Amino acid sequence: MKILYVFPHPDDESFGPAPAMAAQLRKGHEVYLLTLTKGEATKQRFRLGITKKEMGAIRFKEMQCVEEVLGLSGMEVLDLPDSGLKELDPQRIEGVIRDHVESLKPDVLVTYAVHGISGFEDHLVSHAVVKRLYCDLKRAGKQYPRRLAFFTHFNEEEGQGKFKLSSSAEGEIDCWVEANDEDYQKFLDALDCYETYQQVIEDSNVKDEVGKRVPFEIFQEEFDPPLGDITDQLD
Repeated sequence: MKILYVFPHPDDESFGPAPAMAAQLRKGHEVYLLTLTKGEATKQRFRLGITKKEMGAIRFKEMQCVEEVLGLSGMEVLDLPDSGLKELDPQRIEGVIRDHVESLKPDVLVTYAVHGISGFEDHLVSHAVVKRLYCDLKRAGKQYPRRLAFFTHFNEEEGQGKFKLSSSAEGEIDCWVEANDEDYQKFLDALDCYETYQQVIEDSNVKDEVGKRVPFEIFQEEFDPPLGDITDQLD
């Protein structure tokens, strides 16, 4: 089946869902990534003493490394303004995502959960826009996507990283994707692609926060017990 992940920034795919993406590819699914911005507004550009344009170019190259490491079926990186999605007409954002969805016709569409995990505004905007697009496509009678899933975070205890993360309640999680050792190593290798972000990766403690079980919520569907993959029970 085809799975399309839609995230606002470079590294969003690697800060959590990468083990699941690797597992899905290993199981024979086609896994695609659409990233809305080049992540050019990151504060790391000040440390490097470069412009936003130069930072965006560097992060795009880092993403190309991730594409190769994970073995993605396809990847597209757009040039919407990083940290500026809230200032755009949401229909403009929806339009570029719709074009991609209608071209690819994925079975499952994936984006952030409603809390955005980090709470970053671009994450929240992405959730709202992707969810609205999915609902609009369903109202129009489209046969794709057949399911909308939300990548989320779950931790019963407070994390040890520098950044405060939001978790979904255990009862809200409809799917746990199990990664094996090889999948998890690809997650670590994908993080290593982000050479300019290594301090952030260390500060976030993401390598310890993300385990081999990746949680997802599924929109307007409930599964108890949870599914083992976001494509399960779609046949």
